[in-house]
Amino acid sequence: MDKSDTRNKAPRTPGRPAGDAQGQRQQLLDVATEAFAHNGIQASSLRVIAERAGVTPALLNYYFGNKQKLVEAMVEERFLPLIQRASEGLQQAGDDPQALVTVFIRDLSRTVAEHPWVSQLWVREILCEGGLLREQLMSRVAPMVPLLLAQRFAAAQARGALNPALDPRLLVVSLMGLTILPYAAAPLWRGIFDNPQIGDDALIAHTLALLSHGMEA
Repeated sequence: MDKSDTRNKAPRTPGRPAGDAQGQRQQLLDVATEAFAHNGIQASSLRVIAERAGVTPALLNYYFGNKQKLVEAMVEERFLPLIQRASEGLQQAGDDPQALVTVFIRDLSRTVAEHPWVSQLWVREILCEGGLLREQLMSRVAPMVPLLLAQRFAAAQARGALNPALDPRLLVVSLMGLTILPYAAAPLWRGIFDNPQIGDDALIAHTLALLSHGMEA
C-alpha cells in the first residue's frame, strides 16, 4: 500500500468504533438494558456497563453522550416499543371483555417471557419508591395500556357485558399483577415448586382459567 495513503488517513480517536457501528450500538444498548434491570439504574454506571460489554466507557459516550441519554435510549428503543405493540394488540381485540383479557394476558406474558428484563425493570424502577422511571414512564405508558383497558372494561360494564361488582380500574391492576409479578418472582416460586411442567404456557393457561372460572368446583 502507498505510504502516502497511510499518512493521509486520520487516526481513529479513542473510543471511536470500528466496523459495524449500528450493530455495536444495539449490542451496547442490550447490555445496558440488562444491567439497568438487574442492578438498577443508579447502580449501573457507564464504567460498569462498559466492563460488562468488554468496551471502554469512551465508546458508550461516543454512542450515547452520557448516562441520562443512554437511559432515554433504552426507554425509547427497548421499552416503549413493547408497550406500543401491546397497545396495538388490545386495539385490535375489539370490545369484548373476555377477548381483551385473553389478548392482554397472552401478549404481555409472551413479552415478559421473551424479555425477562421487562419485569425486573418494572419492579425496580417503576413499582419501587424512588424508581427513576416511575414518573417518566407512567405518564406515557398509562394511556397506551392501563387507561385503554379501563375504558373498554367500563364500556362493557355499562352495556351489561361485565360483572357489575368489578371495578374496571382495579381489574386492570389485577391483570397487571397476574402477569408481570409472577415473572418477576419466577426464581422464587419456580424454585419452591420444582416442576418442569410449570412453564410459560402453563402459567398463561392457569391465569386465563382463574380469570374465566375463578375457583368454582
